[in-house]
Amino acid sequence: MSSIIPLLTEVEKAGIAERQALPERYLGLPDAEMDARITAARGKLGNRLVILGHHYQRDEVIKFADYTGDSFRLARQIANRPEAAYIVFCGVHFMAESADVLCAPHQQVILPDLAAGCSMADMAEPDQLESCWEALNQMGVAPRRSSGQAGVVPVTYINSAASIKAFVGERGGTVCTSSNAAATLKWAFERGEKVLFLPDQHLGRNTAYKLGIPLDEMVVWDPNEIVGGVDPDQLKRAKMILWKGHCSVHTRFTVQQIEAIRRQHPGVRVIVHPEVPWDVVQAADDSGSTEHIIKTVTNSPQGSVWAVGTEVHLVNRLATDLAPDRTVVSLDRFGCLCSTMFRVSPNHLLWILEELVEGRVHNRITVSDDQKHWTRVALDRMLSIR
Repeated sequence: MSSIIPLLTEVEKAGIAERQALPERYLGLPDAEMDARITAARGKLGNRLVILGHHYQRDEVIKFADYTGDSFRLARQIANRPEAAYIVFCGVHFMAESADVLCAPHQQVILPDLAAGCSMADMAEPDQLESCWEALNQMGVAPRRSSGQAGVVPVTYINSAASIKAFVGERGGTVCTSSNAAATLKWAFERGEKVLFLPDQHLGRNTAYKLGIPLDEMVVWDPNEIVGGVDPDQLKRAKMILWKGHCSVHTRFTVQQIEAIRRQHPGVRVIVHPEVPWDVVQAADDSGSTEHIIKTVTNSPQGSVWAVGTEVHLVNRLATDLAPDRTVVSLDRFGCLCSTMFRVSPNHLLWILEELVEGRVHNRITVSDDQKHWTRVALDRMLSIR
């Protein structure tokens, strides 16, 4: 059994410290005191409160979650607690936005730290997507055919802003997560000739390749280049148009790391998240969402040895709690930390909950009414895809 200790650079530590919007009285509290006060505040709020925790949250936060999971699973849980007035989402900004769209009108969604964002989501801006769609129309790629089939169906990963989801929903597209990406692409190809997949090129490429689409039928659209930097003839032949975006955590995993871990642990099984580069998936034994990784490792024979290519907090949890009779190590020997997820601390959670007890709401996340309808359409399509 093995555990990985996440390492923060001094730059990351400074960035986290600068962005903490906590009253000074919540800094430097002993862990035991925070635990006791969080528990007390939860008790006072009762069923008016539900706490959602993403798998990448630190242990001292996620232990207070009523529901844990990846983005897809947590999105499904929102409907299960209609009596809750407050949804505290221990995750990042785009997740809280989706929760606000899916929740009931009387519910308020709260993000413990507003600085908890997602660099991948920031790689797709609404004006960039509008320019891309206009260019695809001008090149004759996007318009609907006389047969009624769309030229391009847009699909956005849930790691995107509500404005991007709304754009996609209005144009007949949908949202996906790593859990349902394959089913979503099948859905899209039943409705169109091509798929515009954003913002993570690696999830799009890896999922499409698994479905039998060759690499030479995929192109990468760079939003910072004129007409995406794409050759028009190649674009017309392509089935997948991949937005040039990525996850800064998952792109740290390499084939060289897999080769090294196999030398170090003969017989090791390597499983990675599909946000890693294509060659890393090909070198691994398996790939899939965080839920797939958990299920695969925990259902493996006792004594199995696993190297896992995803965020370090989930790897640690597998090693110590979820699969204790297996040896679980991170594919990256230093452990890949999502520093934005790390910004949600027990201090932030305590502050938010104690303020709610007093009737004060901080850090509420709301999606504007003009975006909410089409974002809801896109998310409802995601939830309906099997």
